[in-house]
Amino acid sequence: KILNINVGIMGHVDSGKTSLARALSTTISTAALDKHPQSQERGITLDLGFSAFVVPMPEHLKAVYGQDYDTLQFTLVDCPGHASLIRTIIGGAQIIDMMMLVIDVGKGIQTQTAECLVIGEILMDNMLVVLNKVDQFPAEQREEKLDKMRKGLQKVFSGTKFKSPPMVPVSATGGNADAPAPVGVDAL
Repeated sequence: KILNINVGIMGHVDSGKTSLARALSTTISTAALDKHPQSQERGITLDLGFSAFVVPMPEHLKAVYGQDYDTLQFTLVDCPGHASLIRTIIGGAQIIDMMMLVIDVGKGIQTQTAECLVIGEILMDNMLVVLNKVDQFPAEQREEKLDKMRKGLQKVFSGTKFKSPPMVPVSATGGNADAPAPVGVDAL
């Protein structure tokens, strides 16, 4: 028996949300990963995308949901990040159980990141922060820069209902000598 959790992947445009969904997913729907021709032409997500991955049901969740579940499925809802598509984001948020707030570590919180955080505060109880594009920092400076980013973000989150969310550094695409393939996505 499968327990499903809908996870919204939200954040500013170009923060790497679709790349993260691609790196995590093992099942892709016909409406996933920017398959719409206009999305491909413009290079941005225009509509909700759906994909999924499964893991064995953790024991601590069996105690909560029952022993008859043996599989946990995460259905990923890839939300647009462009300001003009905020209605689509809000529509998607209504079916989401928790959110992954994706932040480009080179840019920090941007306008649509803040909007997604507000939507999350209204509609969700759980949030995981994904610090994406860590491969853009030189390896020898990465931890120092990530620590600085975490401290700044913690100040922002302390003023929200999420207070101290887990923050996971990743490189959803890799793409350079330090990280030629996705890095850190297994930690999610």
